[in-house]
Amino acid sequence: MHLENHLDDDTNLHTHGLHVSPDGVGDNVFARVSPGQSRTYVYEIPLDHRSGIFWYHPHAHGTVAKQVAAGLAGAIVITDQLDELPEIASSTERIWILADPPIGDGPDIFGAGPMERMVGREGTTILVNGIELPDVASEAGTLERWRLLNASSSRYYRLALDGHELHVIASDGGRLSEPVAVDEILLAPGERVEVLVTPSAAGTFVFRTLRYDRGSTGMSGGMMGGSAFDGDEVVLATLTITGEREPGNLPESLLQPDDLTLLTPVASRVLELGMGMGGGMMSSGTGEMMSFTIDGKTFDPDRTDISPAAGTVEEWQIVNTSPMDHPLHLHVWPFLLADERAGAGWKDTVNVPAGQSVRILVPFTGLIGRTVYHCHILDHEDLGMMGVIDVSG
Repeated sequence: MHLENHLDDDTNLHTHGLHVSPDGVGDNVFARVSPGQSRTYVYEIPLDHRSGIFWYHPHAHGTVAKQVAAGLAGAIVITDQLDELPEIASSTERIWILADPPIGDGPDIFGAGPMERMVGREGTTILVNGIELPDVASEAGTLERWRLLNASSSRYYRLALDGHELHVIASDGGRLSEPVAVDEILLAPGERVEVLVTPSAAGTFVFRTLRYDRGSTGMSGGMMGGSAFDGDEVVLATLTITGEREPGNLPESLLQPDDLTLLTPVASRVLELGMGMGGGMMSSGTGEMMSFTIDGKTFDPDRTDISPAAGTVEEWQIVNTSPMDHPLHLHVWPFLLADERAGAGWKDTVNVPAGQSVRILVPFTGLIGRTVYHCHILDHEDLGMMGVIDVSG
């Protein structure tokens, strides 16, 4: 892939979720492409790469939130034999890219003030594949497969479709063993999900995102409560169904259950996601400097924070001591949740609620190299909530 930079800022390219080399001309987020320059990337997709929806976006530290919020993102779909299951192969496939870019005029449209960056910038309008409030036509009796991607830099989506269950068949990085029926889905920034929808009756049904409280800054003069972040529910699209035929059958099984298990971890780590004073940005109403940290440290590209051994499995406990949710994303190596969570298969991004913790199992197999892990509220990443991992043989 050949990237030409016609922006006024440095940029680069990251293939979010792909199990590809992070070094050299691969998924190298340390490389920067200056304005007017170009770079060629080479991605070698392993033959056993899991199928699913992945995506690409810039990852030049300090400009990531601005560039992704402005719309620099797109979907990547990898298929395999699971896509040939009769029920899935005959379904109507749709890709839904959810984004909330700033809309308007003027040179400052893509900027954000200190408070916006502290909570994570959000646009005023939510678009689906670049369209506001699309009307999607469907036919009763036709099984639909939706691939959903949260390409917003900060916004959470709590998704529901009126009058329908959503049958989850895959999370970020691979299939579940069988469909899981849910009424709603929480999609943090960077997360993806695949669902089957069974339109069964004629009518118009609303696909919406519901209110979600992802915490508060807890700072004097700062924003407090869920309405300060994501507001009330928003209609994303309408599904207009015609016809009267009964829906097709769902697949009974997708993966062998042992494809969602791992060997016993050889090591365990605790990662602490935090906020504090010093080394970051000016906090509204305090006159102090805010910082976003992992294990009390802000990002330093010259420092290696974690050095696992190739071929091993590690258990990570991710502890969020801050008063805000943070979705943690690990590059290159997908992981499984050690905690019970419906509809969770292979993932690369997991939401860690404010004041809580999440345990994940990470197999460092197939590849070695140096890359990063970070909060996928991209303003928080730009402001320091990122670490460096180096897996060696």
